[in-house]
Amino acid sequence: MVELALLKILADGKFHSGTDLGQYLSLSRSAIWKQMKELQEFGVEVYSVRGRGYRIPKGLDLLDVDKLLGDSSPVVQQSLAHIELQTFTDSTNLMALRNIQEYKHGALYLTEYQHNGRGRRGRTWLGPLASNLYFSLMWRFSGGAAALEGLSLVVGLSIAQALIQQGINGVELKWPNDLLYQNRKLAGILLEMQGDASGDVSVVIGVGINVRMSQESQHAKDITQPWVDLASIADRDIDRNKLLAAVISKLLENLTLFAKSGFSGFIDDWQKMHAFQDSYVKLINGKNEIEGICRGVNTQGALLLERNSKVEAYHGGEISVRKL
Repeated sequence: MVELALLKILADGKFHSGTDLGQYLSLSRSAIWKQMKELQEFGVEVYSVRGRGYRIPKGLDLLDVDKLLGDSSPVVQQSLAHIELQTFTDSTNLMALRNIQEYKHGALYLTEYQHNGRGRRGRTWLGPLASNLYFSLMWRFSGGAAALEGLSLVVGLSIAQALIQQGINGVELKWPNDLLYQNRKLAGILLEMQGDASGDVSVVIGVGINVRMSQESQHAKDITQPWVDLASIADRDIDRNKLLAAVISKLLENLTLFAKSGFSGFIDDWQKMHAFQDSYVKLINGKNEIEGICRGVNTQGALLLERNSKVEAYHGGEISVRKL
């Protein structure tokens, strides 16, 4: 596996000779070469020039817990009991679930690369090393499963509001847990619940945000749906630590409100950013397909569909929405 120390050296975007890298890391030049090949397999562009060494042309914007805390609102430092950053992992949601006995609330898990990142309905979440944002937040709620109605919508809204704070406009929300930009997927959310369905519940809030991803990378080519990244929307480099701090700050602020009053206080803001509001859509639930006019959501976060002059509510699960 690629060593973190090597990533930190190459993060500056400058040339470093194989000999110097080997001496610093106590590795042979052959081992350094193998690590460079592995970096390329993780989606990182590496230049190799004889006589000059190796270089990552745009450098690397590595995550840093100290920078995250320094850029975050005070509520982040007050609310998080545990922050764990791994360079490589299977998935941040699994990191959280493995630690649930020790940290049932206020734990944040981060990674530069997840090789088994999971999305809704069994999909995978792909992305190159040190380019996107992948994190999971373990948060505890009282009141059982009923208290979680609308939670995924609040998480999506929180991300969108944080992006606006960072000067990124035009992002829309797709029920129940995606963020879109011009009908292309920008971010996704996966919630996993552990605990008493009628008592205290710990929820793993998993988030993936496309920050910077080359159209030419193999990871991008393997994605089977239209996608977009923040760098192309903003047409500038995005500081991942500042972005992460903004997202976590807004998310914790909204989770505090959600725990007190539920989803009802967020409905208006969510529907203003709803990608399919008052549009003709198709709901797909297994082999069943239902068409109608999307009328937003109710206080439980259920999708409202108008059919034959009657409005019906549809809850999450395996339902997928398509605009017609």
